[in-house]
Amino acid sequence: MVAPTLLGGLLAAALVPFTHAAAGGRPDIKAAPFHPGRAFPASAPRTKTCAVKAGTNGSDDSAAILQAFHSCNNGGTVVLDKTYTICNPLDLTFLNAVDVALTGTVNFCDDIDHWLPRTFKYTFQISSSMWKFGGKDVNIYGNGVGTLNGNGQKWWDRFASNATLERPILFVTDDSLAHSLIYSHPPLMNSHPPHLESQERPLKKASKQWFNLIANSTDVLISDINIKVGSTSSNPAKNTDGWDTYRSDGIVIQNSVINNGDDCVSFKPNSTNIVVQNLVCNGSHGISVGSLGQYIGTFDVVENLYVYNTSMSNASDGARIKVWPGMDTPFQPNLSGGGGSGYVKNVTYDTFHNDNNDNAITIDQCYGQKNQTICNQYPVSFSRQSNMTISDIYFRNFDGTVSSKNDPRVGSLVCSSPSSMALITSQKCVNINASKINVKAPSGKNPQWLCVNLDTGDQELEISS
Repeated sequence: MVAPTLLGGLLAAALVPFTHAAAGGRPDIKAAPFHPGRAFPASAPRTKTCAVKAGTNGSDDSAAILQAFHSCNNGGTVVLDKTYTICNPLDLTFLNAVDVALTGTVNFCDDIDHWLPRTFKYTFQISSSMWKFGGKDVNIYGNGVGTLNGNGQKWWDRFASNATLERPILFVTDDSLAHSLIYSHPPLMNSHPPHLESQERPLKKASKQWFNLIANSTDVLISDINIKVGSTSSNPAKNTDGWDTYRSDGIVIQNSVINNGDDCVSFKPNSTNIVVQNLVCNGSHGISVGSLGQYIGTFDVVENLYVYNTSMSNASDGARIKVWPGMDTPFQPNLSGGGGSGYVKNVTYDTFHNDNNDNAITIDQCYGQKNQTICNQYPVSFSRQSNMTISDIYFRNFDGTVSSKNDPRVGSLVCSSPSSMALITSQKCVNINASKINVKAPSGKNPQWLCVNLDTGDQELEISS
């Protein structure tokens, strides 16, 4: 499979290194080596500059930041080169032809009770945000020093005793159309990724929940980002996804380092024509399709994904596909679902290095439900049929050694309904392909794979030790 072809497109997002461009200029970032099938549009030169003056003693800078975006919209550059504090929500989805030079630090007030009634709300998985970016022809970049600091510690500590606490996402791209929004280059990373040229990249840290949500957007390019999270108390940082895509098309995420505690990248419902390449992920739950099929009456599509050149370490999973069963399943206090429909189609994971991951490859077509009998029953029930199908999946060129957790098992591919069941009206897991898989168990025993209800189409799973 070559890089997928896009269906259409409009915005691009990327935080990009100043060091790759002429001093003071917008960096020139390309999607490479793969792209979604068309070039991202070029932006015209900007003709005015709005430098935001920071308040003193951590006072709220949100009004000054908003004014700068209004003043420099339609052809200007907003400069955020100081230390700023945001204590009130910022809706920046009106942007057109604007650059953002984020070379300072943006902090968010950590007053939980102040924020809870003020955040922007999203119905999907009860999520919210403190600020959101959107519009047309937007470029956001730094020079290796720009930082977004979510100040998540108080939120993680309260979440430990209140599992339904609504924690905001650090950065949301919402309703972005036509052109490129480029995040880039904050700095600092202790581990130098072997296949990336530079260790210097922009920093996002201490998000309260997901770090990034790309929603309702098209043509978004993200490059050279450093994400890191770590709790200073006994309460872990939960649900700290690196990127989540939702109802978006034509996205590229590349050349970044992610140290977190949940999905490195997660393709949520209606994510299409996406390239993820050259990522170093540590401590995550993998690069994941899903979860999908969570809501009854909705139709979820994830199609045409190409994940290339990934280094995944100390994760629960490497390459992962997760789909809810055909019945309501209470999984966590703030996460339940099942019974939705849709499909996953044409997904490729190519060149994937595993280091101490529990599973190199995971397909879970009954996410949140551990009873395989129930999983077999509900996806094919005439009364509550789930049409959540998985097809045309390709795993290629996997290597490395998994953790000792499941030794000698190195992966799990479990589909929901056996092909021999008489009630089946359509196959649920079709044409699953694995080739050049050379993943080892730490004990040195022959690697074992758990494969249940798997249809490999016309091909055999080629798994070597």
